[in-house]
Parts: sequence; structure tokens; C-alpha cells
Amino acid sequence: MKKSDISAFFATLQAANPHPRTELEYSSHFELLTAVLLSAQATDVGVNKATRKLFPVANTPQAMLDLGLEGLEGHIQTIGLYRSKARHLLQTCRILLEQYGGEVPATREALETLPGVGRKTANVVLNVAFGQPTMAVDTHIFRVGNRTGLAPGATPLAVEQGLLKRIPREYLQHAHHWLILLGRYVCQARKPRCWECSVAAYCDFKPKTEQT
Repeated sequence: MKKSDISAFFATLQAANPHPRTELEYSSHFELLTAVLLSAQATDVGVNKATRKLFPVANTPQAMLDLGLEGLEGHIQTIGLYRSKARHLLQTCRILLEQYGGEVPATREALETLPGVGRKTANVVLNVAFGQPTMAVDTHIFRVGNRTGLAPGATPLAVEQGLLKRIPREYLQHAHHWLILLGRYVCQARKPRCWECSVAAYCDFKPKTEQT
């Protein structure tokens, strides 16, 4: 993608959705961290279905610990890898209570020390909870970054660094959400819906697909 097209690309996405939000449901920083941790290799729809039952009974680190491993697993067993996620979440709750007064830390370094929290999860929390202009590269953003030519890269980190370098500062805050939504609903993996893509004119993907 030509540098001169990048601003128009994001201006178009912004005009269509000025205030994008994560599709994960949460009402506190801890609930957000929990939901993002559970969302690895799972859909937001599936996570929301589980947390709608989990959060009313356990939406703080202490309440989560009080559930115990078996109780927590019972609430999230519909989510993939729920056993390991339950262990990680309880370990994270202990650390939050012992080291951070039960609060979610606002630095990447601290977040990445929490069990089950990698760079992508940390970036989501930093962006959504604390308003930092981070870029959480999931499969959707990785695909969009490469397919459009916006920020080609062989690894998620390479795409992340390319996006942070190329996206104009005024769009960085919400760029993560715009690109996820674009990848999830329009620039899909098997057959991108180019015929309904508002930014197709700026995209480097040559074999544009047509509605059939």
C-alpha cells in the first residue's frame, strides 16, 4: 500500500465507525483482562457466553480465587483450552492480589509477567483499558496487514512494528479495532468480501473477489 493511501484508508474506516469498541463484554479492567485471557484461540462470542455467567459470581481476583479451580472450570468449560486457562487465570489472580493490590497493572512489562498473558493480550489491555496506542496483532490483523500491503510481515511482531510505523498518529488509538473488524467481517480468510469493502480502492490485493 502506498504511503499516500494510508491516511485515506483509515479516514474511510473512521468515518464508518468513529468510536470502535472491542466486542468482548466487560465492566472493569479485571473483567477485560479475564475476557482477553480467555479469548486465545476462541471467539469473542464464545467468551461472552461464558463470562455472562462467570462475572455475576466472580468479577474480582479474590472472588475468582474463591471459586477454586473446579468451580472456575465449570463456568468456562465451553471455551477451548479451558483447563489451562483456568489455571493461568487463578495464578494471575494471586499475583494481582499479592503484588498489585488487586488492580490490573498499566505497563506491558508487568502485564507480560502474568500467567497466560502474552504480548497480544497485553496490547489489548493497554489499548482498551488504558488508552495506549498499541497494536494487538491477531490472525485477522496479521491477514489484513499482509493482504492489503499496509504492513507486510512474516511474523505477528513484524506486522505490529510495521503498523505502528506506518499508521498516522491520529488514527493509532482506534486502528487496532478497525483492522480487527475489517478482517473479521469483510477481509475474511477464505473469501474476502471485496465487493462490500469500503477501503478496497487502497488495497494491494490484486485478485479482488466478486459477489457470487
